Amino acid sequence: MEIWKAAVLGIVQGLTEFLPVSSSGHILLFERILRVDTAGADMFLGIMLHAGTLISVLFVYFSKIAALFREDRKKLLYLLLATLPAALVGVLLGDLVDRIFFGGKYLWLFFALTAVLLLLASRRLRRGYPLRLLDAKRSFLIGGAQALAVLPGLSRSGTTLAACVFAGMEREEAADFSFLMSVPIIGGAVLTEIFKAFMNESYVTAVSWQALAVGCALSAIFGLVAVKLVLRFMKRGSFVGFSVYLFLLAAFLFANNWLYIL
Repeated sequence: MEIWKAAVLGIVQGLTEFLPVSSSGHILLFERILRVDTAGADMFLGIMLHAGTLISVLFVYFSKIAALFREDRKKLLYLLLATLPAALVGVLLGDLVDRIFFGGKYLWLFFALTAVLLLLASRRLRRGYPLRLLDAKRSFLIGGAQALAVLPGLSRSGTTLAACVFAGMEREEAADFSFLMSVPIIGGAVLTEIFKAFMNESYVTAVSWQALAVGCALSAIFGLVAVKLVLRFMKRGSFVGFSVYLFLLAAFLFANNWLYIL
């Protein structure tokens, strides 16, 4: 894979991982547009680009992560509970999901579902809602929303932000919890893919380490931008613009499935 294509994918990954529009869906889409040939290493490439956005979260939330271990172990427990559903789905169903959905045929559907979730969350934020303290049950349910986002096109940040709002979390707390939830999931996935690469070099034949380095660096830089944007949008309490974008994109891709535009 050419380095310039890795750079484009890194920028796309950085911007879309935390904006509620689905990074996996956009990576699949841009791989088709750029005609990227990974020789079967699509999952490896996508996960390694996530490593850049993991750096973004760690940079912004380092002090809050450290505080979890020092003084807020209850919230740390809730984060671990929220991580469990996605971890189980990744281990038990990851390969099946990869085979069925990573061709991009159903991207339009899951983009549209994300748009609906964001509209519902925006409506709830706009009208106001009773705030509730986070507990183990709500943490696990929010984690279930994150587990569903294994489907390309269903945004991880979008589903978790919406789930946090529906669970009664305050706006900025919801954004923080959504970002922090990404750390163990992305970290675990990255370590798993690196292990696979070392065990089987043919797994990554078509993706050079130089291209990965460029892609990950740009993913980290643009991930920082995306984190700041999401925090700003949470203060405003509206994701309507993202919903409109996703509905338009879903409509285009639905037509594309029949007209073969791409």
